[in-house]
Amino acid sequence: MFQLSQEGLDQVKKEMARYEAKESAIIPSLYVAQKENKGWISPEVISHLSEVMEIPSSKINEVFKFYSMFNQKPVGKYHVQICANISCCLEGGRELARHICKELKVNKDEVTPDGRFTISQVECLGSCGTAPMMQVNDRYYENLTLNLP
Repeated sequence: MFQLSQEGLDQVKKEMARYEAKESAIIPSLYVAQKENKGWISPEVISHLSEVMEIPSSKINEVFKFYSMFNQKPVGKYHVQICANISCCLEGGRELARHICKELKVNKDEVTPDGRFTISQVECLGSCGTAPMMQVNDRYYENLTLNLP
């Protein structure tokens, strides 16, 4: 059963106090909960946030399911997200994703056996002029190439 730490609970309550409508605090609260739940949001997390925020779980779930920055299943310690939008695809983003998966011997959206990596393709990371790009946890890498020996 998931429960926020006291620090997490304090953060959620602080976010709720910032807004006139507590629903406006759903996104920052999901970030707090995801961080405390090892990088993903489970149904138990949604249920707990619903109780803490006094918002129906269906409303929290709508936000959670809409945004790709919330993980719907466990991810590795390093979550590698490779842009799959048009600019990145034209510049080799798909090939890059395939190469990384091959090197790590893992399929997209799976966790490596050692728990270290998950490779995901995501829609637009917002850097079309420096494509292809990827995000690893909270860091961004642009102008990537497959310079192989």
